[in-house]
Amino acid sequence: MKNTSKLLIKGMVCNRCIYVLTDELSKLGLLISEIRLGEVVLKEKAAIDEQMIRNVLQEIGFDILYNKKQQLVEKIKKIVARAISEQMSTGENIKFSLLISRELHKDYDSLSALFSLVHGSTLEKYIISVKLDKVKELLMHTDQSLSEIAYTLGYSSPAHLSNQLKKYTGFTSSYYKQLKQN
Repeated sequence: MKNTSKLLIKGMVCNRCIYVLTDELSKLGLLISEIRLGEVVLKEKAAIDEQMIRNVLQEIGFDILYNKKQQLVEKIKKIVARAISEQMSTGENIKFSLLISRELHKDYDSLSALFSLVHGSTLEKYIISVKLDKVKELLMHTDQSLSEIAYTLGYSSPAHLSNQLKKYTGFTSSYYKQLKQN
């Protein structure tokens, strides 16, 4: 392993990811000093080889980040996840392009192009997919109406959200509400 006790992890987007990684890395005998989205700090340099760690991470949907472009894309994903959580708690609409550009001190167009290159889809589609994952979660696990969810996530109208949900998932909001009842 490299001469550092910090691992940069690709794919960590929520608190459940932190829980799963903590559990899996502990099973390998690694002592974790600190863990947060996208990063694990080990208490001591591990005697386990990097490939073994990488194999375990890949089995559960994560990977170690090596190049700067991948790291920047992961930072963008973290900003998006945090912004959506903030938007849900405050109800304030967020302009993602301004937020991402401001936080990373880079031009949004170049960040968006890099994201597309590394991730394989556009940043805008990624933001929509993360929002729609939240919509599905809220429809299935809360009693919030589509109107409330649309407002919470900054959609211009429930109809716009409904159309986007149908377009990207192939299902309507009533389908996800039905899943909840079942």
